[in-house]
Amino acid sequence: MEKRELLYSGKAKSVFTTDDPDYMVLEFRNDTSAFDGKKVEQLDRKGMVNNKFNAFIMNKLAEAGVPTHFEKLLSDNESLVKRLDMIPLECVVRNVAAGSLVRRLGVEEGMDLNPPTFELFLKNDELGDPMVNEYHAQSFGWSDEATINKMKELTFKVNGVLKELFLNGNMLLVDYKLEFGVFNGEVVLGDEFSPDGCRLWDKDTREKLDKDRFRQGLGGVVEAYEEVGRRLGMEF
Repeated sequence: MEKRELLYSGKAKSVFTTDDPDYMVLEFRNDTSAFDGKKVEQLDRKGMVNNKFNAFIMNKLAEAGVPTHFEKLLSDNESLVKRLDMIPLECVVRNVAAGSLVRRLGVEEGMDLNPPTFELFLKNDELGDPMVNEYHAQSFGWSDEATINKMKELTFKVNGVLKELFLNGNMLLVDYKLEFGVFNGEVVLGDEFSPDGCRLWDKDTREKLDKDRFRQGLGGVVEAYEEVGRRLGMEF
């Protein structure tokens, strides 16, 4: 399959067309950003690590029956993916209180959430990706009830698979965000799953092993990502 024109360049990934209109090349770059792009750095090996990490997780989810856009690895920094009609919503599940939930509600970081919470956020950088609800999504035409229900079902299915996977590596899946799109009429998991888009803590020490290391200036960002991968049995 031939890689062709740059279609879109985001904060950490670039998307290219191919000679097949149903497929794209997803390139993971070394760029790292936080706070809506106010903090940006280049971190050596990050694109490679996230590309391989994402492939590993997407394959695990596919084995568990979650439809994904991932097809195969093409290189250290590139993957072949299905071209989805993306839904402009982020689905967020929180198993442990952290991040914006703590700031918004004044709860203690590290509090176990039972049941886990589910939140929707509008994908809009200019507005700071505001939190919305299902009625907003339907009223403004971002999605419909059946699609939202399917996204929620798949998001919680992902939670069941990945909580156990990370726990086997002595890690807590604190929270994560997912994005979905439609491919041939089916709701499919898109974008990526890497430590850039989730929070992972060591189960015993609560050491942060995710992008919060970058946000909070803790250092060792890529090394932490690689540690997570090694605990899951990955090789980089």
